[in-house]
Amino acid sequence: MAGATGGRVARQISRMMTALRAWVTAQWQDRTRSLAARLLQPLSWLYAALADGHAALYRLGLRRAQSAPVPVLVVGNLVAGGAGKTPTVIALVGLLRRQGWTPGVISRGHGRQSGDLVDVTRASSAADCGDEPLLIHLRTGAPVAVGADRVAAARALCAAHPAVDILVADDGLQHHRLKRDMALLVFDERGAGNGLRLPAGPLRQALPSAVPAHSLVLYNAPRPSTALPGLTGRRRLAGVLPLAAWWQGQTTENAQCADGGWAALRGRRLLAAAGLARPEPFFAMLEAHGLQIDRLPLADHHRFAPLPWPDGTADVIVTEKDAVKLPPASVGGVRVWVATLDFQPEPAFDKALRALCAPFRPHHEP
Repeated sequence: MAGATGGRVARQISRMMTALRAWVTAQWQDRTRSLAARLLQPLSWLYAALADGHAALYRLGLRRAQSAPVPVLVVGNLVAGGAGKTPTVIALVGLLRRQGWTPGVISRGHGRQSGDLVDVTRASSAADCGDEPLLIHLRTGAPVAVGADRVAAARALCAAHPAVDILVADDGLQHHRLKRDMALLVFDERGAGNGLRLPAGPLRQALPSAVPAHSLVLYNAPRPSTALPGLTGRRRLAGVLPLAAWWQGQTTENAQCADGGWAALRGRRLLAAAGLARPEPFFAMLEAHGLQIDRLPLADHHRFAPLPWPDGTADVIVTEKDAVKLPPASVGGVRVWVATLDFQPEPAFDKALRALCAPFRPHHEP
């Protein structure tokens, strides 16, 4: 009884937090700059002064950035709340491999329970290394190191995996201690919102007037959402798999799922649970495949302990980011399905990435 009561309380708190995040996001996206945003502007000025002052220490040489043993490509976004960095990193690893690189990935590992340096393996838990780094490793097989000290993580990864010749730094645009060679700025359809800095707006740092040197802009959206020139990508759900099959490394192709597995779920009622910064696009994509869902939005990096759905739930569909926190033995008799995400940058991005990275090869291409 106590466990059931605790579960109900946890679900109520989650709903309240989700509603609060939705309200804040709405203020950030109001291009007319709502009253709430204007009232928060003094805090934004303070945030900007602290953040820009920290960056200036490195720009002026008062603090020195530390180099990694190999070139570093930082992937990040200027806005809070996620813009599709994880699927971008997964796609980037594949593209770099096809261009002849051997990439590794470093991350801070948001949402994990410790700050220790971790070399991620298939046996790692999301609690130890973070859900996104574990997902990146499971999807790509690339070496992934997680640590609060990203310089130490970069050096440890290169020491443990000497074949690695380029590092992809997941979510490091606002981290200056690790020297970056290149950067990929990721936006989604929200762009820069109302253009204000946190907490009055979504911007972690000011939107530049031009694309910075040694950088590319990638829009995780059908079309550019800021004035910065960049390339776009296509985001879609590739298919759906039973949780146990997903953990075994199966895909909808090698599992020979007709219609990506969607047909098997049409006509039944599903609970869609999503621990994402922005769960609504996930829910909309499920409905676009003809599924009937009840929405269960959860906090970003939700731990799934205890399980957030009511007792007696028959079928649950989750994201891959959430599946890494759900070993099959943990879900009891509930049928859990995993919707797999596919993100493909437009073809021109491959050429742009090749040109960005070429100067950093030991014998770079002309």
